[in-house]
Amino acid sequence: MATEREMVVMQADCPARRVPDGTPVTIPKDTFVTITQALGGNYTLSYHGQMVRVDGTDAAALGKESEALHFTDAGDGQISAEQVWEALRTVFDPEIPVDLVNLGLIYALDIDQARNHVGITMTLTAPGCGMGPVLVGDVEYRVGKVPNVQEVEVDLVFDPPWSRDMMSEEAQLETGMFF
Repeated sequence: MATEREMVVMQADCPARRVPDGTPVTIPKDTFVTITQALGGNYTLSYHGQMVRVDGTDAAALGKESEALHFTDAGDGQISAEQVWEALRTVFDPEIPVDLVNLGLIYALDIDQARNHVGITMTLTAPGCGMGPVLVGDVEYRVGKVPNVQEVEVDLVFDPPWSRDMMSEEAQLETGMFF
């Protein structure tokens, strides 16, 4: 986790998402950026006066070690629900160092094998959270790396409202919210 700001030069063109609206951008090679946060394998950068988020799988473009997501394709053309859950466990809340699954933010997973489609129903810790589009983008990006997934659709809902009771015991202990 980066605790200090660090200026780096982009080693390659790199996909990113603008914070907080999630708009995709490409940061060109040889551009100076400032890493303002590294959390959950993702990087928040200052790029031309804007905050952007770079996925940890693209960290080599920052001169950092890339986070590797390796999934084995069973060869049957099917999407593995276990691998989708594994991908979801690699997406972290930008402010709380706990993954979305253990935070209890993933409400439902629906896999349509015929369409190679994954539908995910999720929420945020607060309806006013400005990072919603970025988290949705993180989920789409990571789940899209699972073999045979061609489309990821995220439905962001606020009913039922999230509460800390939805967190795993491990997450409650990690965050000090265990009562």
